[in-house]
Amino acid sequence: YNWAFARAMGGTFILRIEDTDPTRSTEENTQVILNAMKRLGLDWDEEQTPQSLRSEAYRGMFSRLEEKNLVYPCYCSRVELHAASAPHASDGTLLYAGTCRNLTDAQRAAKTKTPCWRVAVPDEDVSFTDGLQGAYTQNLARACGDFIVRRADGVYAYQLAVVTDDAQAGVTQVVRGSDLLSSTPRQIWLQRQLGFPEPGYYHVPLLVAPDGREIGLERQPAVFALVGRIQEETHRFAITYHRQLRSKRLRYSELDGIPGIGAKRKQELLRQFKSLSAIGQATLPELERLLPKDAAAAVYHHFHDGNAQE
Repeated sequence: YNWAFARAMGGTFILRIEDTDPTRSTEENTQVILNAMKRLGLDWDEEQTPQSLRSEAYRGMFSRLEEKNLVYPCYCSRVELHAASAPHASDGTLLYAGTCRNLTDAQRAAKTKTPCWRVAVPDEDVSFTDGLQGAYTQNLARACGDFIVRRADGVYAYQLAVVTDDAQAGVTQVVRGSDLLSSTPRQIWLQRQLGFPEPGYYHVPLLVAPDGREIGLERQPAVFALVGRIQEETHRFAITYHRQLRSKRLRYSELDGIPGIGAKRKQELLRQFKSLSAIGQATLPELERLLPKDAAAAVYHHFHDGNAQE
């Protein structure tokens, strides 16, 4: 989907190796991913530096959170975190109790364990609309608690890394597995704290083996067996979808002549309103929430002053 959408809409398909976990991220596993993509014919336009080599970028974002007093050291042991008395979410997920959030300087100085670092999340809802799953709301304090942004070994956690990478690469659309749906509110909250734009999200069902289990890199034979079976179907879908989107893009070429509406703003309009008809029916305040006032006025008058094509 990501590949076909990027190709049809004139976008950029970015390859990023997310290898923040050094115990699981190996060159061999990276090659498995790249080989599978090549067998499916999924080429890419840009390759972002692997996360394992971007610590300096993450350090900068961590410092910004630190300046806003949003992070604190946590000295809790694994035994303490998994104690029977530890709080849990309604679905059984373990929550961090905030044990170290309000330690005094003297209490922290007395600790001998190297800490990880957590962000102090508010007791508030974060909502967004997923392109496939629909409206989704999560209360950070009750669903995940204060989450880790830097591990005790100095490795920056996935949530901070992926938010930084998306912003610095100019990512406008994220398509990924539904197992990451519940992580998205945390990432959106981080984006807001760091002043980053929020991309659109699409969470697709996971591909599973015949026995119902998720397919990971540790099950390479199953991966390649399925790749061989779905390769032809994937190409057929991609070609068909590419043609459909290309046809739609030609219909949207009318937007090209509106002052202040470049390729990026056109994509924002299409993502928000879904169709040319919906853009034409949008009110001026609705357009101004998405575009600068001059550009919003130009779009509004284009459709309401008789300039639009039938």
